[in-house]
Amino acid sequence: MKVSEVLCMNGGFGDNSYASNSLLQRKVISMTKAITEEAVTGVYSNIYPKTVCIADLGCSSGPNALFVMTEVMRTVDKIRKRLNHQSSPEFQIYLNDLPGNDFNSIFQSLPRVQEEIKEEMGSEFGPCFFNGVPGSFYGRLFPTRSLHFVHSSYSLMWLSQVSNVVEMNKENIYMASTSPPSVIQAYYEQFQKDFSTFLKCRSEELVSGGRMVLTILGRKNDDPTSKECCYIWDLLAMALKQMVSEGLVEEEKLHSFNIPEYTPSPLEVKGEVEKEASFIINCLKVSEINWAECGDKFDSSNSFKDDGYNVAKCMRSVAEPLLISQFGESIMDKLFHKYGEILSDCMSKEELKFVNVTISVTKKE
Repeated sequence: MKVSEVLCMNGGFGDNSYASNSLLQRKVISMTKAITEEAVTGVYSNIYPKTVCIADLGCSSGPNALFVMTEVMRTVDKIRKRLNHQSSPEFQIYLNDLPGNDFNSIFQSLPRVQEEIKEEMGSEFGPCFFNGVPGSFYGRLFPTRSLHFVHSSYSLMWLSQVSNVVEMNKENIYMASTSPPSVIQAYYEQFQKDFSTFLKCRSEELVSGGRMVLTILGRKNDDPTSKECCYIWDLLAMALKQMVSEGLVEEEKLHSFNIPEYTPSPLEVKGEVEKEASFIINCLKVSEINWAECGDKFDSSNSFKDDGYNVAKCMRSVAEPLLISQFGESIMDKLFHKYGEILSDCMSKEELKFVNVTISVTKKE
């Protein structure tokens, strides 16, 4: 499986699309708003660029794809007015994701978003130029010293590839307490390689004093197989094992499938930034969000069942293309129905949370 060819969120605006099931990701972006505003304020106040170049890496599709960029533009305009700058800067905005991303849906909604921005900001607000940038952020994407601000949320836990060693992982589809030590080490080494490459590429693309705010699905625990980061995949593996027992999934296919993800601890993120040495760390924070936040409303009459199926729909919008590439499309409805049942049962017994690691850094002079 070549990850770059199959890793993408479900496109369009249908019931299983990322656009319709990414409320939790939107809430996480909102939770880090103050960190983003501080970083953007620092860049604009120190550099005063005539054209502000900003990139969202791993933008995906749906409303979240333009949400961060519009917030950044609002922040810049607020600072401009506070500093009594008469002319507004222009904005060069880059939306990046892998080539399989549904860029069409983003650009279909762009005219409406641009009109709303223009109406909100007034006639003094500078022109905005939007660009789609298909490609892996584990390589160069932009010209040298061309960016002022880089944002990425819930993207950098995805790995560029999965080592062949993980074939020893058998019925685990991710790191687990029963995974061989060599598998866990292979996942960690791939994260180190990928994140270091990401930092090096961005250090070449950012101007001196440029800023980045990165939010990564991670963990607080030092143990990479801890429940707080692996349980969501353990439960999906449980659903797949049920389908193997029913003859709907081949056991060999289950044993050869592994999720290309690594959920790092704050210390692991910090360690790679310090080792790469191109950036100063401004802040490093850990936050949590309940799995139940995948849903929009809380229905006290049937909450746990609804919560479980909402989480299953959220995970389907994220992982379905990966699963289809391995198991085929025909089993997806049944698989995610089982997954929803398992999630509902677990969520009725305990409060489960995702852990977010957010780091804000400045490019060294």
